[in-house]
Formats: sequence, structure tokens, C-alpha cells
Amino acid sequence: MIEAIKISKSFDDIKAIDDISLSIKEGCVFGLIGTNGAGKSTFLRMMAGILKPDKGQMIIDGTPVYENVEAKQKFFYISDEQHFFTNSTPEDMVAFYEVFYPNFDRTRAFDMMEKFNLDRKRRVSTFSKGMKKQLSIILGIAAQTEYLLCDETFDGLDPVMRQGVKSIFAAEMEDRKFTPIIASHNLRELEDICDHVGLLHKGGVLLSKDLEEMKCAVHKIQFVLAKDADENEVLNGIEVISVEKRGSLITLTARGDRDTILRKIQESEPPFAEALPLSLEEIFISETGVVGYDIKKLIF
Repeated sequence: MIEAIKISKSFDDIKAIDDISLSIKEGCVFGLIGTNGAGKSTFLRMMAGILKPDKGQMIIDGTPVYENVEAKQKFFYISDEQHFFTNSTPEDMVAFYEVFYPNFDRTRAFDMMEKFNLDRKRRVSTFSKGMKKQLSIILGIAAQTEYLLCDETFDGLDPVMRQGVKSIFAAEMEDRKFTPIIASHNLRELEDICDHVGLLHKGGVLLSKDLEEMKCAVHKIQFVLAKDADENEVLNGIEVISVEKRGSLITLTARGDRDTILRKIQESEPPFAEALPLSLEEIFISETGVVGYDIKKLIF
């Protein structure tokens, strides 16, 4: 488990991270969402032990991370801007990381490079942004660490490559103890991969919840109101988050048990009523709307 305990970090007069406490459990895909400047990269760098918090502690499996070699061997950090040695090749980077990660799998690294059509003898400086990102991910997987810290992992990858990387993450989680932490400014990129999502805004955690719990707590019901039914009476007793009307069709977003909400609506004998799946965007809008934030302005 990774724990941030009352973490704060400032750069001169700018407070990048403000008193954050957050727990990331093993064996899940954790998505860290926030706009540019929300503090994602600073938070990941403290998690990686690159930056020292001004206040608080960053702990991995019960051990402080900063200046702790043993703790740092448990994760591989992929920054938003990849850094490679001047004139180095993928083979050179494999040799470098083998020194620091005892379980680094050279064979696996070269096998993935072949599948991704990356020339292991070509200078990395000649690679495109997407190719460099692919190489970083390959090196991170081959390091065989328990945690993989990814800053804007899917930025620069085409849709096919994105799905390929997501498949690799899923396979790793099935085969071994593996927890990816993915920071992104785009919620839609993480919708089909994350188990738990944290929302960073202005250096603080606005929301941190398990996606399944959120999906079970918020529901979207679409129905046509019966001719003689009173809308207020139909919705009475339902914890309504939002109501959208298009002619006679009503789309309701509400909190509570889905079957209970449906039964209450069906008591009015509507001509049509059904539960619809909620997107991750809609779930976040419903959750953050309660505390007065416009989620679309924050992460889209």
C-alpha cells in the first residue's frame, strides 16, 4: 500500500500540494485525475522519492520513500517527459536499469520491443514522442516492480497503442503483484481501466473513491411520465441529483438503490421506464456537483 499522510509541497509562493492524505491499495489500477497545475506531477514525484515533502510523509508498504533505496526498488516511475541518456539505444537503457532493479527481465523487454516494432539498436533521440513513451512503458514493465507510477502515460500514444498498453497492464495484474498508478488530465482515457480514482484540484484531493462503489450508488433512469401523473409526486422520496427533460421523456440521475428507485417510478405506471449505464464522466459530475464544482471545467 502507498500512503500519503498530510503531504504538503510549495515552490516559492506557489503551493503545489496542500495537506493531502491518500491511500492506494495493492492490486488495483489507481487513476489520479486533474487539470494541468492541479499537482499531479508534484504528487507523483514525491511518491517516487524525487521530491521531499515540506510537511507530511510518503510511505510505501510501511516504509518512508525519500532517500530509501529499498523502498524505491518497489516502483518504476515514468515521467511525462521521458529522459534518456544522450546517444543511448534501448539496449543501453536496459543495461542501465538492470543495475538498479534486481528482477529486471531483459528477455521480456526485448520481446516487447519487437512486438511494438521498436529497434533496440536505434538511438532513442531519433524516436517520436509516442515511441519514447512506449519504450518507457516497456522498461517499466520489464523492471518487474510492484508499483508503476505513470505521469500522462497515454499522452502521445495512438488508440491502438493505448489499448495495447492497457492489455499489458491487465495481464501483469493477473500474473503477479502489480499496481499501476496513472496520472492524467483526461478522465475518458482512464474510464475503462481504473478501479479507483482520485481527483486533484488546486493541490488538494477533491474526491477519492472506488469506481464500483460509485457506480452502485448513482443511477440514471429514463422514463416517460404517465399522462395523469404528477412529476413531483413521482420523484418524492428519491434523492434526485439531476433531471433532464426532452418532451415527454425524463432522464433522472439519482442516488440510492437502483431497484428501489425504479419501483418508485413504476408505481405511477409510466408507459416506459428503464435504467441506463452511467459513464465515468456522469458519475464524477454527480459526485462533485454536490460540493459545488464544475467537473467539466476541471478535467475536460
